[in-house]
Amino acid sequence: MDQTAKQYFTAAYWKQLGHEFMAAMRTAKFWKELFLMTFGMLFGSAAVYYFLIPSHLIVGTISGLSIVINTALGGNADTFSYWVMGINAFLLILAFLLIGNEFGAKTVYTAMILGPMTQLWDRIYPYTNFTHRVIYNEDVLIQLCQHRVVLDPNGNPYLLSRSGQVLEQIKDSVMSAGLGMGDVWFDLICFVLLLSACQAFEFRMNASTGGLDIIAKIINKFLHFDIGASVTIGGALICCTAFIINDFRMVVIGLIGTWINGMVIDYFTVSMNNKKRVCIISPEWDRIRTYIIRNIGRGCSLYEVEGGYTNTKQIEVQTLLTKDEYAELMKFMRDHHIQAFTTAGNCSEIYGTWLIHKSRYDNFRDDMQKRRADFEQKRLEYMERRKQYWENIFHKK
Repeated sequence: MDQTAKQYFTAAYWKQLGHEFMAAMRTAKFWKELFLMTFGMLFGSAAVYYFLIPSHLIVGTISGLSIVINTALGGNADTFSYWVMGINAFLLILAFLLIGNEFGAKTVYTAMILGPMTQLWDRIYPYTNFTHRVIYNEDVLIQLCQHRVVLDPNGNPYLLSRSGQVLEQIKDSVMSAGLGMGDVWFDLICFVLLLSACQAFEFRMNASTGGLDIIAKIINKFLHFDIGASVTIGGALICCTAFIINDFRMVVIGLIGTWINGMVIDYFTVSMNNKKRVCIISPEWDRIRTYIIRNIGRGCSLYEVEGGYTNTKQIEVQTLLTKDEYAELMKFMRDHHIQAFTTAGNCSEIYGTWLIHKSRYDNFRDDMQKRRADFEQKRLEYMERRKQYWENIFHKK
């Protein structure tokens, strides 16, 4: 075990971690991100509960592996959530021991609430409301109450609702038109779109849903595959476990779904992270620079450029803005009739201090602090001159 893993068995490490966590809890950012992560996982769990569980569709996720184990052992929605929590807990322990601090508290939180979230959806609005109907059969009810498996004429088991009613299956899945009329592709598309949006949302806040991400990291570290290949391998291994409960066609669909899931995540992530790289050449460059820094709250860079045709030297302002900030800057330039040559392009990957955003409040606070400091300096200078004045008068006397 390396030094990184050994730190988790020292009291000093956990004491320091506790102090950092308590300090973070006192900030508004902590509670804001906690709410947003919970809100995002609410939709991710809905994708699993309404589209993955009823159709027995196995995509390369920990939820898919949990469905295989749960179905093979004859479990229900409650036991499914226990499998999700158990597998995620085991993988998180492996991640901390084998990888170190790669995964933080955010990943632990999002991974561990997926199971309870599926139970929440099961209690709020069970998927059986879409796939089953209530029938009145006293003999079947008695057998179900004795925990016996009773099959309907189509070979599907009767279910017992939480209110004690007998449920008969009438649809293959939520998106199916009826028994024998289901098209698993509709479930796959709905699941991928909803879950991928949730994952991209979590990634944006420096979190993840855990599970497959942990497996991919372990494969990446010890087998030295790149991270993209690691995700594919991990997802494919999970999909192959579906042979236990599904036929070859369903397994292939799951593999295709895993591939599509990665593509959609990339699309959402790039779309959410897109920024505008803006280059402006203008005689009023200082006015533009001031507006970017003071009003928008972003930084910028200044370059001296020389026109290839006129050989005139000017200043170019370069900055990175969000789409809304870019529109705000363009409006300012139009309203004030600023003559400028402007180009803008999309930038999807940004590393460095740009991510530290100074809000207008921060700019106002810094400005007031500077004004107070200037006032205090002038007051001290005035008091010094006044003291010197009276000393000169007394000296003459």
